[in-house]
Amino acid sequence: MVVDQDQQWLLGCLTASLDPNQNVRSFAETSLNQASLQPGFGSALCRVASNKDLSLGLRQLAAVLLKQFIKKHWRENEEDFEYPLVSNDEKALIRGLLLGSLDDSHRKICTAISMDISSIATYDWPEEWPQLLPFLLNLITDQTNINGVHGALRCLALLSGDLDDKDVPTLVPVLFPSLHAVVSSPQSYDKYMRGKALSIFYSCISVLGAMSGVYKTETTTLVTPLLKVWMNQFSLILEHPVQPDDPDDWSLRMEVLKCLNQFVQNFPFLMESELIAIMRPLWNTFESSLQVYLQASIEGAEDSYDGRYDSDGEEKSLDTFVIQLFEFLSTIVSSRRLAKVIASNVRELVYQTIAFMQVTEQQVHTWSTDVNQFVADEDEGSFSCRISGILLLEEIVNTFGREGINAVVDAAGKRFHESQNEKIAGSPSWWRIREAALFALASLADQLVDAEDLGTDPANLAKFVEQLIMEDTGTGYHECPFLYARIFTAVAKFSSEINPGILEHFLNAAVRAINMDVPPPVKVGACRAFLQLLPDMNRSVILPQIMNLFSSLTDLLHQASDETLILVLETLQQAIKAGHEASASIESIISPVILNVWVAHVSDPFISIDIIDVLEAIKNSPGCLHPLTSRILPFIGPALNKPHQQSEGLVSGSLDLLTMLLKGAPSDIVKTAYEFCFDAVIRIILHSEDNSELQNATECLAAFISSGGQELLSWSGDTGFTMRSLLDAASRLLNPDLECSGSLFAGKYILQLILHLPSEMAPHVQDLVAALVRRMQSAEISGFRSSLLLIFARLVHMSFPNVDQFINLLVSVPADGHENSFAYVMTEWTKQQGEIQGAYQIKVTCSALVLLLSTRHSEFAKVNVPGNLIQSNGGITTRSKARSAPEQWTIIPLPMKILALLADTLIEIQEQVLGCEDEDSEWEEVHEGNAEPDKELLRASQSSKPSYDQLEAMARTFENQDDADGDDDLHATDPLNKINLASYLADFLLKFSSGDRPLFDNLCQGLTHAQRNVIQTVLNR
Repeated sequence: MVVDQDQQWLLGCLTASLDPNQNVRSFAETSLNQASLQPGFGSALCRVASNKDLSLGLRQLAAVLLKQFIKKHWRENEEDFEYPLVSNDEKALIRGLLLGSLDDSHRKICTAISMDISSIATYDWPEEWPQLLPFLLNLITDQTNINGVHGALRCLALLSGDLDDKDVPTLVPVLFPSLHAVVSSPQSYDKYMRGKALSIFYSCISVLGAMSGVYKTETTTLVTPLLKVWMNQFSLILEHPVQPDDPDDWSLRMEVLKCLNQFVQNFPFLMESELIAIMRPLWNTFESSLQVYLQASIEGAEDSYDGRYDSDGEEKSLDTFVIQLFEFLSTIVSSRRLAKVIASNVRELVYQTIAFMQVTEQQVHTWSTDVNQFVADEDEGSFSCRISGILLLEEIVNTFGREGINAVVDAAGKRFHESQNEKIAGSPSWWRIREAALFALASLADQLVDAEDLGTDPANLAKFVEQLIMEDTGTGYHECPFLYARIFTAVAKFSSEINPGILEHFLNAAVRAINMDVPPPVKVGACRAFLQLLPDMNRSVILPQIMNLFSSLTDLLHQASDETLILVLETLQQAIKAGHEASASIESIISPVILNVWVAHVSDPFISIDIIDVLEAIKNSPGCLHPLTSRILPFIGPALNKPHQQSEGLVSGSLDLLTMLLKGAPSDIVKTAYEFCFDAVIRIILHSEDNSELQNATECLAAFISSGGQELLSWSGDTGFTMRSLLDAASRLLNPDLECSGSLFAGKYILQLILHLPSEMAPHVQDLVAALVRRMQSAEISGFRSSLLLIFARLVHMSFPNVDQFINLLVSVPADGHENSFAYVMTEWTKQQGEIQGAYQIKVTCSALVLLLSTRHSEFAKVNVPGNLIQSNGGITTRSKARSAPEQWTIIPLPMKILALLADTLIEIQEQVLGCEDEDSEWEEVHEGNAEPDKELLRASQSSKPSYDQLEAMARTFENQDDADGDDDLHATDPLNKINLASYLADFLLKFSSGDRPLFDNLCQGLTHAQRNVIQTVLNR
């Protein structure tokens, strides 16, 4: 390719941008940025990327810069758009050059070009680039151009993620035969290319699966002819034994398993007959993969490709493949329709699965050198082959019940005896399979212990577990640290079943282990055991050891870091709670250590929160509050009074610590804290620009008001000054120019003002309303707007019985873009009501809506608000569809919307009480040929209405819910929290319907069938 002068300049800049000299590199990058503003820059980059005579590095760089260029300059009104806009002529040139380069022999270049095409397709396809898909389909079918097939597959794989329900049904007839031709031709196409074809097939099947809920007949018609031919191909791929050191083969099988998973999840009624034929090849893959996994991962004798990726960025490790295998098996087992195909092999499946769950050689190495990684990997939220195996075992137990439990116990017993034989034979890894067996049992402990109803003898289970854990008491901690860690956690899991003497033996051993020179994983296991045991343990058992445990854990704090520190802190917190009275005797020892740890980690929010939890446990222990306060206040007082002189996070952390002290504290503690810190907290709110400090200071001030109440105003000697300080803080937090993040807890603070200082706040209500409206209109965070709406709801209650006067006040306050503040607030309120969470918040807002509607104020007739979402033509919403068709809503009268929201609340309470059946199993049963009784049951459950007695039960359940925000003090002090919401709404609906039946019936006409049903239930009581 001929290189002109401009191209030569560009090549020089690209080369210089890779120079190790910082000055040369910076100058080149600046020059490229300036050049990107000139016409033709995008096409120039495209020519470099497609020039096969240039070096691979320069071409890759050009392709990457081209992708960035497309993101910035291709489409106006996009979030990252920068001028100038690429001309239509240049766009056409770039698109043509890119398509012509898809058959490049370098896979990395091909991937980069494909990503450029995909970026453009996000904006242009299909409307402005209709020829893209035909070109790619034509390229795939050209077996004489293998590089072209690869390029087209790579590009389609990227594009397939944005295909929707309009594209896929039309693509299936033309695309799937081409994909099948690639997958079924191992002699022509390598495993990588066949896997890429399967990934495209998977994306399309996923779309069809998502469509099947709405378009069942149409998708079934499309999928049925495909099954046989594709299942045959899947069988051919899976029937051959898995080979070691072949990541492309693992990736190919993984794509097969992903496709099968989609079929099983979304088309179980079609898969029933097909699955039987594929089980033998699947089992071949399962068994042979275990042998490869044992050699490569468990023993470390072969390469497991752990943590490595292919040229497309896809992980190609053996672990990833095994996890996908477990996921597919779990999907089969969880389906009541399909689980029967595996029922006869459940015991063998469990037995083999436990072998997969052994600690790998890589894990032994990593965990031995990094105990924090050990803690993180063993956490319930982590994911690995071991965790995936546990999930499969859980599905087996859930589906097969007693048979599944017996399979787990029997398999664990067999593996235990195998480990005994390996130990006798002198195998250094004998402990691995024993640890895996204990891991399986401990992870399923709840199901095993509860299995008495299924006929399992608890005495036999206890004896079996005791045998497993006592077998290795003579083995040294250093010899098998991971086995000992597992034994400790297993003891905790089965503590209710095993002999008290054995339990006490391991408790003593765990306390000693924490304080001994043993491998860190053993200490972790001991801490996890205490974390499990302490909350429910009989105090008479733990108290003899509690002082030793305090000492051991406190010493361990000095050695721990990161994940391990969090575990030790959580264990210490439970120990303090369990020790209770004993904590007072060592408060003077523990508290200074904890505070020092807090200072060292105050900038880490996760660790800092756990430390404060420990200090709160000390605070709540008898005799500890006053001495703890005397340690904390002299330290945090100066820090808060000179915030600009403190290290990062110390001010914010100190505010958190102060808030913890204030919550639920007696008056003398609150007054002492007031003297040390109140003025400083006010100043932080008035002057800080740090969002974290503002948030924590707001919560702290709310805690001052909640705990101090009216007394707080008199502590300074000038009641008026203190009240003005509180109002100044509210004014700053409601300033529209302040970032939403800084004001996030303003609603909580103002609610405390209203609740505890109502007479002082009454003269300021009009100013407060105006400020709230301005702040809401400037707020970008939906949750923040909801918290401010809660204040309006509480003000409605405060105005009772003169609610109409509060409405008049709202009408008198202007609101930008609306007739008045009443129109704005009610529009926003009715939008947000369905998103408000927490029993207390729902009670306050719903009951306030009742009070508003009860006024029949004339202003209601003037306000229309968004009603229901207008459904589009259906289907999946892609990025391009969302841009072209934003959501649209019906517009309905305000009273109708309020009535609908109240009915929705009753429906929500009903659903929370009645619960939901497993949707997957219900859908499956409906497809059964002999499922008429189940169909009748399903129809009955859909058409039934709750009785009034059921509504009462709903109310009781709703009352007992825990609120998500954890603001217990607010809920306890507000009398509105005592409202029985279901009864309250029912009483209103009865009164409303009898007071003005024509209006009531007219409003009900605009409600949904479900909303009318629940209202009718109330009226019929």
